[in-house]
Amino acid sequence: MGERWSKERVWQWYNSRPWLRGCNYMSADCANRIDQWQSLGFEERLETTDRELALAAETGFNTIRIVLEFIVWKEEHDTFFERFDRYLDVCAKHGISCMVVFGNDCMPPKREGWRPLELGVQHYDWGYHGGRKNSQHGTFSEMGYHIIDDPEIAKEHYEWVRETVTRYKDDERIIIWDVWNEPGNSNRGTTSLPHIKKFFEIIREIDPIQPLTAAVWRGAWNLEKISKEQRYLLDNSDIISYHNYGPYTDNIIIIRNLKTFGRPIINTEWLGRCNGNNVQEMFPLFYLEKIGCYNWGFVAGKYQTYEPYNSAWDKYEKDPNFKFDFTKWYHDLYRPSYHPYDPKEIELIKRFCRLADQDFEKSKEKKYD
Repeated sequence: MGERWSKERVWQWYNSRPWLRGCNYMSADCANRIDQWQSLGFEERLETTDRELALAAETGFNTIRIVLEFIVWKEEHDTFFERFDRYLDVCAKHGISCMVVFGNDCMPPKREGWRPLELGVQHYDWGYHGGRKNSQHGTFSEMGYHIIDDPEIAKEHYEWVRETVTRYKDDERIIIWDVWNEPGNSNRGTTSLPHIKKFFEIIREIDPIQPLTAAVWRGAWNLEKISKEQRYLLDNSDIISYHNYGPYTDNIIIIRNLKTFGRPIINTEWLGRCNGNNVQEMFPLFYLEKIGCYNWGFVAGKYQTYEPYNSAWDKYEKDPNFKFDFTKWYHDLYRPSYHPYDPKEIELIKRFCRLADQDFEKSKEKKYD
C-alpha cells in the first residue's frame, strides 16, 4: 500500500526534471473529450494532435494536461487503451509528458437542454465557451449532475481508475495523476468527496511512480476558511496544485499561502485574459517561482474556449459595468491558422522556457561537479 510521498521524495522528483510548462490540451478539431478519445474520427484527430504538439514543442512546452472520458472507456473498452497508447506515443515523440485527469465536478445541472454523454458525432454550438449553450459555464443554482452519483456507475468509475493506473503505473510518458478536477464546483459541495477519497485510495494502493495531485480552485487565499473538500486535497496531494484565472496579485497571495505546505506547487489551470490573468505577468512569475504551469487551451477550435464564459454574458446583461474585458480572447494561444493570438505572448513564453532549460542544465552541472 503506497502512502503520500514525503516532502523529501517529492522535491527530489520535482527537481530532477526541467520546469514543467504546458497547457490543458484538446486538439482543435475536437468538440469535446468524447471526440478526443472515441474511435470515430480518431485517426484524423491524432494527425491534428501530431501537428499541434509539434507546435507546442516549438513553443517550449514539455507537458500537457489531458482529461480522460469514462464513457469512452466504458463503451469502447476493448480498443480504448490501444488508442490511448498511440496518443501517448505522439506526445512522447515531441518530448511532451502527460498529466492525466480522472474525476471532474465541472458539470451542468440535469435540466432542460441537458444531454447525456453518448458516443458518435458530437454536437457543438458556435459562439459558446466549451461549444455548448447549456454548459457548466452558465448561470444556475441547481447542483451539477454527475453520473457517478449512481452507486453502480460509481463502482465502474473505480474500476476505470484502477485499470488505467495499474496499466501505466511505471510509464514515464505520464508525469502526474490529477485525481479530480475542481471538487465542489457546479454547486456540488462535498457530494463527490467520497468518490475522491476512493480514487486516492485506489491509486495509493497501486503505488505508481507518478505523484498524485488534485487542485484547489477556490479559497486558497484564505486557508483558515477553506472548504472541507479543498482541505482534503491539500492534505493528500503529493504535489500542491491550484487553479486561478484571476489577476497577478491574487496569484501572489495564493502562492504565498500554498508555500506553507512545503511542497512543489503547480498551477494546472490559468490564462483568463478577460479577468486580467495574462501571459505577460503570469508566465514570468511561474518561471521565477519554479511553479509548474498549464494554461487553458492551445489552438482555437470547436471547443471555443477563447469565448467568454456564458455566465459572463449573463452578468453583463444585469450590470453593463461588470468588470470583464470582452475585447480579448479568454483562453487559447494560437489561431486556427497556427498563427499566435498575440505574437508577443509566444516570444515571451519561448524566452522563459529557454531560460528554464539553461537553469536546469546548470543545476545538473553543479550537482556533478
